[in-house]
Amino acid sequence: MRIRELSTHDLRPREIAEIRSLLDAAFASHDVAYADEDWSNALGGRHVLMDDDGVIVAHAAVVERELQTGGHRLLTGYVEAVATLPSHQGRRLGSRIMGAVEEHVDRAFAFGALSSAGTTLYARRGWLPWLGETYVRRDDRLVRTPEDDDALYVRRTPSSPELDLSEPISCEWRPGDVW
Repeated sequence: MRIRELSTHDLRPREIAEIRSLLDAAFASHDVAYADEDWSNALGGRHVLMDDDGVIVAHAAVVERELQTGGHRLLTGYVEAVATLPSHQGRRLGSRIMGAVEEHVDRAFAFGALSSAGTTLYARRGWLPWLGETYVRRDDRLVRTPEDDDALYVRRTPSSPELDLSEPISCEWRPGDVW
C-alpha cells in the first residue's frame, strides 16, 4: 500500500469518483449518508490517498479555513472526508492517513481543526477537544452553533500562537456542515 498526496486540481476524474464512492460506502456502513455539501467542502485543498493495488482504500482531505478565537485569525488546515473502505477497516489505515495529514497540517498551517462526533481516534492522536463555545460567521454577525461544541478537535502546530481552548471560536459560513 502506498500513500499519495495530491491537490484537488491534480486528481483525475476516475480518482474523484472513486473517492466519492469510498466516502458513500464508509458512511453508509455507519448508517449515515455522506452529503453532497460535505463532499463540496472537502474539495479545493490537499487529498491524502492510500492505494492498495491501484484501488483507493482510504482518504482524507485538508482544506484551508480561517478560524477566529481570542483575537487571533488562524490560517487553519481543516480536515475533511476521513474514511476507509469498509472492507479495509480495522487495519489502522485511518491512523496512517492521519499521520500524513498531521505532517501536512504541521508544515503548512498555524493550526489544525476537525469536527468529529463519537470517535476517540483523534484524541488518541493528540488532537485536543475545543472547550469553548462554537460560532459561525455569517452576514457580519456571529451565530451560535451549540450542536458543534462537543465535536470540535484542534491541533497545535509549530507556528500556533498560545491559545485558550475555553474561549469562543468561530469559522466562516459554508453550505452543509459549517464545522
